[in-house]
Amino acid sequence: MTTGPVAGHLTRMTLPMVVGILAVLSISVADTYFVAQLGTNELAALSFTFPVVFCMASIGIGLGAGASSVVSRALGSGDEGRVRRLATGSLVLALLIVGSLATLGMLTIEPLFRLLGARPAQMEHITAYMRIWYPGMVMLVVPMVANNILRATGDAIFPSVVMIVAAVVNIALDPILIFGLGPIPAMGVEGAAWATLAARFAPLAGSLYLLHYREGMLEFKIPPMAELRDCWRSIAAVSLPAAMGNVVNPLGYGILTAIIARFGADAVAGFGVATRIEALALVPLFALSAGIAPIAGQNWGAGKGERIRLALVQCFAAGAFWSVLLAASFWLFGEEVVRLFNPDAEIVRVATGYLDIVPLSLAGFGMLICAAAAFNAIGQAARGLFLHIARTLALTAPLAWVGAVLLGPLGIALAVAAANVLSAGITLWQSRRILLRS
Repeated sequence: MTTGPVAGHLTRMTLPMVVGILAVLSISVADTYFVAQLGTNELAALSFTFPVVFCMASIGIGLGAGASSVVSRALGSGDEGRVRRLATGSLVLALLIVGSLATLGMLTIEPLFRLLGARPAQMEHITAYMRIWYPGMVMLVVPMVANNILRATGDAIFPSVVMIVAAVVNIALDPILIFGLGPIPAMGVEGAAWATLAARFAPLAGSLYLLHYREGMLEFKIPPMAELRDCWRSIAAVSLPAAMGNVVNPLGYGILTAIIARFGADAVAGFGVATRIEALALVPLFALSAGIAPIAGQNWGAGKGERIRLALVQCFAAGAFWSVLLAASFWLFGEEVVRLFNPDAEIVRVATGYLDIVPLSLAGFGMLICAAAAFNAIGQAARGLFLHIARTLALTAPLAWVGAVLLGPLGIALAVAAANVLSAGITLWQSRRILLRS
C-alpha cells in the first residue's frame, strides 16, 4: 500500500470492513431486538451491560490497533523476521491481558453494575449474561488481534468474512436460546450470551489458521525472554494508549447510562436502543478508521508521509458526507426504526429524541476516530488517546450532566452532539500539527 492511488487502497480496505463491522454490530442489534420482547427490565439489563461489554471489547480493539501498527510498519520497512516476532508476541500478550481482565470481571459483576445504577430486578439478568460473557472474552479478543494483523498485510476480505460468519451464527441462535425451541429450554437474557459465545469459534480458528499457514507469521516456539520483552515493549507502546483510547468511549457510555438512570428504566431502555442504532449507523466511519490504519502504518514505515495526509483528508470528506445522509434518514424514518425494537411510547420518545439530534454531529466523531487510527498506526498513540479523552471525559460527561439537569434525556443528546462538534476542531488542530507536517 506504499504505491498506487491512495483512494483505491482506502476503498479496497474500507468496503469489506463496512460489511464485516456491520455484521458484528448487527449482533448487538439482534440481541436488543429479541431481548426487548422479554420485557423492559430485561432490555434495561442488556442496556446496562453494553458499556461494560463495549469497554472490554475496546481493549481488544486497542490491542489489535497496536498489533496492526507495529506489524504494518515492519512490513513497510521490509523486516520479515520482525514481522513474525511482532505478530506472535501480539497474540501472546492479548491472551495474558484478556485472561486477567476476565477473572477480574467475574469477581466484580455485582458491585460494578450496582455502581452504574442497576436495580435488583435488572441485576439477576445482568449476572446471568455476564457470567457467560466474561469467560468467553478470550474467543473475542484473540481473533480481533489476529484479524488486525491480517489487515496490516492488506487483507481486508478474510477478516470481514469471519465477522459475517460469526454474525450469522449468533443471530440464528438468538431466538432459539432466548425463547427456546423443542428440547432447548428458554434461557432469556442468558441465551443471548450463549449465542454470542458459540459464534466466536469460527473467527478464532479461521484467523489463526490463516496467520500460520497462509502468511507464515506465527512462530510456535518460546522466544528468549529478552526478545519477548522487546517485542511486547514495542507493541505496548501503541497498544496501551490505543486500548485506553478505545475504553474511553464505552466509559463515556457508562457515565451517560448512569446519568440517564435517574429518569427510570424506560429512559435507560430508550437510550440503549438509540445508542445501538447509532453504533450500527457508524459502521462506515469505523470501517474508514480501520482502513486508514494499515495505509498509514505501511507508508510511515516506508517514509511516505504525503500519502498519509491524502488518506486522512479523504476520510474526513467521506465521513462528513455520511453524517449528512444519516441525519436526513433519521429525521425521516427514526421513529419507525425505533418502534421495530420497542413500541413503548416513553422508550420511543427518548430514542427518537437522541436520533433527531446526534447523527448530524457524527462527522466530528468520524474525523476523530480516523485521525486517532492514523496516529496509532504511525506510533503516536498518545495523540489518539488525547483526542478520545478530550471528547468523552472533558466534553461529553460534564455537558451531559448539565444537560440532564436542565432538559432531562434531551439534554444528554444535545451534550453528545456539542461534544462531537467541538472535538472536530480539536482533531483538525492535532492533525495539522502532526500529520500535515510528517
